[in-house]
Amino acid sequence: MNRNQVRPQRRHATPSRIERVRRQAVPKPRVIIALLLLLGLVSVMLLDGYLRAEVGNDQRVRSDASASKVPDSVLDGGPFLSFQGGTARTRSVPDKTIVLTFDDGPDPEWTQKVLDILDDNDVPGTFFLVGSMISRYPDVVRRMVDDGNEVGVHTFTHVDLSYQSAARVTREIAQTQLALAGAAGITTTLFRAPYSSTNDAIDNYSWPVYKKLGAMGYTSVFIDTDSEDWQQPGVSKIIKWATPKSGKGASVLFHDAGGNRAQTLEALPQYIKKMKSKGYTFTTVSGAQQQAQGQQAQGQQAQGQQAQGQQTQAPQGTPGTAGNTRQSNPEQAAHRTADTATLWEGRALLGAVAVAEWTVPGLAAVLAVVGVAVLGRFAMMLVLARRHYRQRNRRRFSWGPSITEPVSVIVPAYNEKECIANTLNSLAASTHPIEIVVVDDGSTDGTAEIAESLGLPNVRVIRQPNAGKPAALNNGVRHARYDIVVMMDGDTVFEPDTVQRLVQPFGDPEVGAVAGNAKVGNRTTMIGAWQHIEYVMGSNLDRRMYDLLRCMPTIPGAIGAFRRDAVLGIGGMSEDTLAEDTDITIALHRAGWRVVYAEHARAWTEAPASLGQLWRQRYRWSYGTMQALWKHRKSVTDRGPSGRFGRVGMPLVVLFQIVTPVFAPLIDVFTVYAMIFVDFKASLLAWLAVLLVQLVCAGYAFRLDRERYRYLLMLPLQQIAYRQLMYLVLIHSCVTAATGGRLRWQKLKRTGEVGTPTPGTGVR
Repeated sequence: MNRNQVRPQRRHATPSRIERVRRQAVPKPRVIIALLLLLGLVSVMLLDGYLRAEVGNDQRVRSDASASKVPDSVLDGGPFLSFQGGTARTRSVPDKTIVLTFDDGPDPEWTQKVLDILDDNDVPGTFFLVGSMISRYPDVVRRMVDDGNEVGVHTFTHVDLSYQSAARVTREIAQTQLALAGAAGITTTLFRAPYSSTNDAIDNYSWPVYKKLGAMGYTSVFIDTDSEDWQQPGVSKIIKWATPKSGKGASVLFHDAGGNRAQTLEALPQYIKKMKSKGYTFTTVSGAQQQAQGQQAQGQQAQGQQAQGQQTQAPQGTPGTAGNTRQSNPEQAAHRTADTATLWEGRALLGAVAVAEWTVPGLAAVLAVVGVAVLGRFAMMLVLARRHYRQRNRRRFSWGPSITEPVSVIVPAYNEKECIANTLNSLAASTHPIEIVVVDDGSTDGTAEIAESLGLPNVRVIRQPNAGKPAALNNGVRHARYDIVVMMDGDTVFEPDTVQRLVQPFGDPEVGAVAGNAKVGNRTTMIGAWQHIEYVMGSNLDRRMYDLLRCMPTIPGAIGAFRRDAVLGIGGMSEDTLAEDTDITIALHRAGWRVVYAEHARAWTEAPASLGQLWRQRYRWSYGTMQALWKHRKSVTDRGPSGRFGRVGMPLVVLFQIVTPVFAPLIDVFTVYAMIFVDFKASLLAWLAVLLVQLVCAGYAFRLDRERYRYLLMLPLQQIAYRQLMYLVLIHSCVTAATGGRLRWQKLKRTGEVGTPTPGTGVR
């Protein structure tokens, strides 16, 4: 693969413009895969957040609302409200009868223990379930129904429906019914509104909701006796407050979820035994309604008999007689078998929830590891960069004998007419003796002619058919006259002392290559400023760290120096990967050479000026780095000094340049997730804390490189926009590699705006 494969070699093979546009309009499979993965992740997190939290309106925001529109018969009536023919009707619990109702479940711990208590005492309960909890714990609901208990709807997200739209009300009920169908194969006609209590709490805001649900066939269930166990007042008070007066029947409220229910579990069996001893019967909402209906029918019959002068006799087996505490079907009359469509929709919902229940905690664990790795990397970079700076700036520090002999500077050029003059003029001002070898790689824009027309001394132009950058560099190495060769890009300019500073480490005979300090020349735009921050941090922290650890992974293509024999000894620049700079750096490590960093040897390069060009460049870099790492994967088993990169550098590069960046978006995704569903303020503060750490690192890097701090004002926006783009590029590269795609070299459009450097101030 080389950068010019995108340009057809034969005219008759050139596709028409319509064909090219049509080809570009069709998304590539790897793009579709990446988008589907992203969509899936977002969907799973939204579902999980919806299951675990309610966004706003999760509590009553008004009190003392008027009830002028609510009939007095409802306000003063029994706890069971239904509508027949549009007319509201209430029923009370018969005397000496208890309806145990439980709110806010199911809970995998507390609800199971409540069910155990009910089983031990042979009494039923009516559980008003939250749909999101049903979705998460369907097994508990299944047991609940199988044990003969009754269930009702308590909304899906425990939201106060009196302040919601009609569509939201319908959705809350429907979603809960789907969850119930998926868990137990049934639906229910019972409903209890969150934050409801006795009938007299109905107001003008909630009344339309009850009317709407009544028209849909629901019975709204209130209470007339509240244990107030949610306050955890103590077992004795719970029992006292749950006991009805004067033998009256009662709809009693307990909770089986929503907090610590230890007091409820202790009070419940004592309460049941107490009420049984007083002759009370326990039933469900449906059972109580049937008893009330039976008593009403009995009363009407008695009145008719008295009118005819007949004597009334008590019917045999009237429901609610003490001793018959649990009945089967009558006490589950509110349950309906779910139809096939509802059943499968419910199962699909539970399946999606199960995926979210496994995925989000797993991603959270990965996030914790990534967070620790990111912060650890920052700490390690700061410590090692400081040590590197102090080591290299000691007065006694020396690489060895000063390098004064001439060196060869190789400039590969392909259609660089905008930049080649600035590049060569900057080299002509070098304070170190050099020869300049321009390798024209089949340019079609007159690059070679421009280089020759400058009339600069010690400049040779070598023409070759288009073969790509690695071939051009190898050709330049073969034609080089000196033992040290400097490689640079055709869009880069050097400061006058750059070459002199760059080659001094070769005074150490163990050094085979030197990485220079590449800087962004066109930093006046927002994109340029973002890249400037990235380059400074990468050069002054990353490279210093790798240099001190003796595992430098990449010599930048914009500025690097090599021993000519070392390059020829490993076979020259390889065309196996798109990151020939990383490839040759690792190869030199494996050949036993030391690769170092010369931070004071600066080069000014023209960075991509548009998001499209930036994407293509970084896409190639990321993919090429993966290729190089895979090509040299056996370096992890190399022994001796040549194996240091495999033992130290390879794990660090894989962790910090591939694995961590791939999962780093989770930090931002979970930050947004937490802001929406958990705690906005705490999440924002955590994000700002991470940003502060990055700002400290960037500030220290700017200090080491003596850069102006004003560019750091762009750092927050860089973290929000630019960093996300880089993440997507890396993820796209990973998908390309995983799907076996092949990436071609992308030629960037140049402007030539990076001019000749001015000593001490950089480019002008």
